[in-house]
Amino acid sequence: MTVSTHILDAVAGRPAAGVAVALSAADPAGSWLLVESAATDTDGRHRFAAATAPGVYRLVFATAPYFAALGIAAFYPEVTITFTTSGEPGTHFHVPLLLSPYAYSTYRGS
Repeated sequence: MTVSTHILDAVAGRPAAGVAVALSAADPAGSWLLVESAATDTDGRHRFAAATAPGVYRLVFATAPYFAALGIAAFYPEVTITFTTSGEPGTHFHVPLLLSPYAYSTYRGS
């Protein structure tokens, strides 16, 4: 299984490029193990290269530096989205983030 994300800046009306994002997996003891980290490309996207097994994962987006570079004070210095994967090998999970300085939303994309 694979995971990707896409961040849209709802205020600017464009992709959020250069946002650091980390994908971690929950281990049985309840700790988080880093799978991969990267930054979104110029289109606000990142597809993680690591193959994932069924389980609980989280994406942590470093939103404070993104907004600071734009000269905008933001309420959320980071956004964490925790989700569960399951399914057949080859399944893809896309987790979009719609972002603004004082709100965010997400959903399971395709």
